[in-house]
Amino acid sequence: MEEEERDEMTESTAIPKSDATEDATPRSPLDLHEPAPAEPETKGWGSAKADTNAKSVVADNVDLFYGDFKAVEGISLTIRPNRVTALIGSSGCGKTTFLRSINRMHELTAGARVSGSITVDDLDIYDPRVDPVQVRRMIGMVFQQPNPFPTMSIYENVAAGLTLNSSKISKSEKDDVVERSLRGAHLWEEVKDRLDKPGSGLSGGQQQRLCIARAISVEPEVLLMDEPCSALDPVATLAVEDLIMELKEHYTIAIVTHNMQQASRASDYTAFFNLERSGDPGRLVEIDETKKIFSNPSVKATEDYVSGRFG
Repeated sequence: MEEEERDEMTESTAIPKSDATEDATPRSPLDLHEPAPAEPETKGWGSAKADTNAKSVVADNVDLFYGDFKAVEGISLTIRPNRVTALIGSSGCGKTTFLRSINRMHELTAGARVSGSITVDDLDIYDPRVDPVQVRRMIGMVFQQPNPFPTMSIYENVAAGLTLNSSKISKSEKDDVVERSLRGAHLWEEVKDRLDKPGSGLSGGQQQRLCIARAISVEPEVLLMDEPCSALDPVATLAVEDLIMELKEHYTIAIVTHNMQQASRASDYTAFFNLERSGDPGRLVEIDETKKIFSNPSVKATEDYVSGRFG
């Protein structure tokens, strides 16, 4: 069990570093040469500071490969700050691969590579001077299946990122961040009297909110969600959707979903991905305000998909 936990934490936090350029000038906390802060920011969740954290994500002509296989081709789009952007499309069209590329998580797969650029607040996250570990600390991710670390308590799950990012944080500061994050995930009142109990003992919906609390505890600039409600019942799904709509006040959010009702309810913008034939790379068909995508899309293929005529 401990081995599995270490593997999960490695996947969440440790990606091999890119080669550094010695004379590079630091441009951002994401830069390889600028040290991570000794202590995490401890201002209140929901403060004016938190409202300015959100950053735009701009993809410019992005191609994504696994070895010789091109999974995604020619993606250019903007994910706007303090908004929720839903990525929709049939299975295999590259939307999850693209989502994972935003925090360089796809690099965990052998042979993965990218061409084009993805910038976060004008910083190219694929610049060789940028440390991918720092990228992942600033761009959080919530997965399809709730994945609390099984041998950790509820408290330890939320504090995991803080512990990895800084050894100098005090117990009282950590307590504050854990409470703030659990409140932000609408979970505090349900778990405040059992913080020492295993996170894996929570219900599915609670586990997913615990994972969201863990992701926001380090105050990321962008929050990625890969089908976060696919394993949840309708009541838990609505709770997470309500949470997403609140979190956008503080973060830039991109969410992959196969649920058209969820995309229409919980997003401000929707991007439709598709592939023309099996084996072709996935492509972005169109992106627009969600209301327009679901009422009057510009492309017939989008209309066919959202109306259920294919996909």
